[in-house]
Amino acid sequence: MSAAVIRYQTRPECADENQRLIEGVFAELASAAPPGLRYSSFRLADGVTFVHVVDGEGLPELASFQEFQRELGARLAGAVVREEATLLGAHAGPVPAGPVLDAG
Repeated sequence: MSAAVIRYQTRPECADENQRLIEGVFAELASAAPPGLRYSSFRLADGVTFVHVVDGEGLPELASFQEFQRELGARLAGAVVREEATLLGAHAGPVPAGPVLDAG
């Protein structure tokens, strides 16, 4: 199974807006639920690097995704890197009921 992994950095002043737009995509996905689409998005610890993993079709047709893409170039601090990846395995365990504490 092949997926696309997309990685980029935003300008610091645009990172929160980028996250807001991504959250809008997930809100629309919750109701639209395109069949066969798997999509994950991450904001890394540096606060400006974003990683998206997309497998399947249907994301570009969403109005919220089109809005996310509309001014993406203005939010970027560099190039977008897209790589194809092969899924080796995936696991989704139970979601914890409360906050996860570091046993540390």
